[in-house]
Amino acid sequence: MSNPTYTVIFYLFAAITVCSAAFVVFTRNVIYSAFSLLFTFFGAAALYVFLSADFIAVTQVVVYVGGILVLLLFGVMFTNSIMKVQKSEVINIIPGTLLLVGMIGAMLYTFYTTHGWMPSETLLQGSIVERIGFETMSRYVLPFEMVSILLLAALIGAAFLARFDKSSK
Repeated sequence: MSNPTYTVIFYLFAAITVCSAAFVVFTRNVIYSAFSLLFTFFGAAALYVFLSADFIAVTQVVVYVGGILVLLLFGVMFTNSIMKVQKSEVINIIPGTLLLVGMIGAMLYTFYTTHGWMPSETLLQGSIVERIGFETMSRYVLPFEMVSILLLAALIGAAFLARFDKSSK
C-alpha cells in the first residue's frame, strides 16, 4: 500500500489544479483568470512530480510558468482595452454539457473496467534528466539547433509584425 501522506498531498494538488482550472474558465475578469492559470500550471507540475516525471515537471514550470504565463500577463497588463472587455455569455451550454457528460462517462467507464490502471508500488531510481541532456547535446544536436533557429526566426517575425509603425501617424 502507498503512504497515506502521499495520497493526501496528491489529492490536495489535484484539487488545487482542478479548482484553479475551473476558476480560469468561469471567471469574468481576465486578470484573475490569468493569475489562476498560474496555480493550474504549478498544480500540473506537482502532479508530474508524483508520477516520477521530474523532467516534465521542470519543463512545465520553465516553459509554461516562466514563458507563456509571463508573456500572457504582460500582454494583458500592457493592453488598456482588455480591461474594458467583458466575457460574453455562454451560448453553447447544451453542447458543452453533453460533451462534459460524455467525457465524464468515458473516464468513469475506463476507470471501472480497466484493472491495470494503478501505478506500481516501485518507484523509479535516479533521474532521466541526465540521459535526456546527453541525447539532446550529442545525438540530436542538429535537430535541436534547427528548432532553435526556427524559433528565433519566428520571434524576429513576430517582433517585426508587432512593431509600432510611426510613419502612419
